[in-house]
Amino acid sequence: MAALDPQASQAENAPSSATSRTGQPAATTQPMPGRRVPVKAPPGHWLWGNGPEIIEDPLVALPRLASLGEVVELRFSWIRAALVSAPELIQQIFQDHRTFNKQTLTYDRLHVLVGDGLVRSDGEFWLRQRRIAQPAFHRQRIAGFANVMVEAALELVGRLAAFAQSGEPLDMAQEMTQLTLAVVCETLLGGDVGAARLKVSEAFSALNHLSIRRAQARVVLPLWWPTADNRLFRTHLKALDDTVYEIITRRRGTEGEGGDLLSMLLNARDPETGEGMSDVQLRDEIATMLLAGHETTAVTLSWALYLLSQHPEVEARLREELRTVLKDRPPTYEDLERLEYPRMVVDETLRLYPPVWGLNRHVAEDTELGGYHLPRGLIVLVSPWVTHRSPAIWEEPEAFRPERFAPGRKEALPRYAYFPFIGGARQCIGNHFALMEAQLVLAALYQRYHFTLWPGHPVEPEPVLTLRPKHGMKMRIELA
Repeated sequence: MAALDPQASQAENAPSSATSRTGQPAATTQPMPGRRVPVKAPPGHWLWGNGPEIIEDPLVALPRLASLGEVVELRFSWIRAALVSAPELIQQIFQDHRTFNKQTLTYDRLHVLVGDGLVRSDGEFWLRQRRIAQPAFHRQRIAGFANVMVEAALELVGRLAAFAQSGEPLDMAQEMTQLTLAVVCETLLGGDVGAARLKVSEAFSALNHLSIRRAQARVVLPLWWPTADNRLFRTHLKALDDTVYEIITRRRGTEGEGGDLLSMLLNARDPETGEGMSDVQLRDEIATMLLAGHETTAVTLSWALYLLSQHPEVEARLREELRTVLKDRPPTYEDLERLEYPRMVVDETLRLYPPVWGLNRHVAEDTELGGYHLPRGLIVLVSPWVTHRSPAIWEEPEAFRPERFAPGRKEALPRYAYFPFIGGARQCIGNHFALMEAQLVLAALYQRYHFTLWPGHPVEPEPVLTLRPKHGMKMRIELA
């Protein structure tokens, strides 16, 4: 969920005098016999190094830099970084989450919104939270939310009829955002959300936009500083917190377990210690799930609508499978096993437009990565956008071909050639939720409608917290 950001805390970016956890001097960066040496990127700006070109247009700069080698040494002023793009090296980074941790500025800036939720937390605290939350995201439990997703999709299908009749354009990116936020509110907070859903939705939508501005800013003032954005942030954050804590308090006073995620988290216990989550921890996980549970799926659906509008042959095959499997009835969870092509469309969309387009990790101690020495304090950059479009891995990588993910073909890919939900122990806990929602919504929409990009509407990916369509996705809606 984090955008690329080379910076880490000053303590972790000390110059070469840093010591390892054992107290010994950090290893020299001079190559040892048999050690592989990263390719050095062009020096860039005399002071800021490679920072300006990456900040200006990371979707162009990062693939260009990655073409130099599988590990490319970068410089951001005094901060050293490395861009890693080879699947086997990415696998090692994700599997060793203790050495490659989240002590970076990107994740620090998320703290004001998501606190110490799963996306941001680290170390033993993260491990404990993950153990407690994991059972709530078991496939069988997530399957119970399919009806909520379909109902939300059918509600949108009904509202689109007026636009199909009038021929007026509609921003489908905005519609997807509202749909996925409604779904996550209902599945997360369930019956308790009621009239508070609008308040939660409004507060979180505003906080999401303000968080993006904070993440993009080169200098971020503390939240107590009286800027217009900070005052607005504090107002919406209080509205969100007041509502969430009220719901948590009310739930604490009831017995039994409901079918929503909050109820599951309230009743969950650490299998090793028997402890549950505190109110603060529950609040942080709710904020995390609101962010991760709607933003990433909304942008995936927006890009899927765009790609299908540009490839009528793919849309025709999708529609034919929907007719064969569903006839005229709405999709259900039980249909997903037979609806292979919607899943292939979603997978290929996630390849070309991964919502989490880039992320970073801080090297906690001197380590070896595939024969490359990485010193303590280095910032490692990994980008699904880069690896998913690598010509060394994918044939015609820029082409939209859902057949790449036909049964049997996906399994033949190198591991971590494709990682839209990251991987290893820190793989997105809600990946099954997101995939199920995307497939069901696409199926419900394309049973009824045909979507065409509005003539002249600009389409440009915007790499912020997620890979959004910068100008929205204005489309014409027609009956299929």
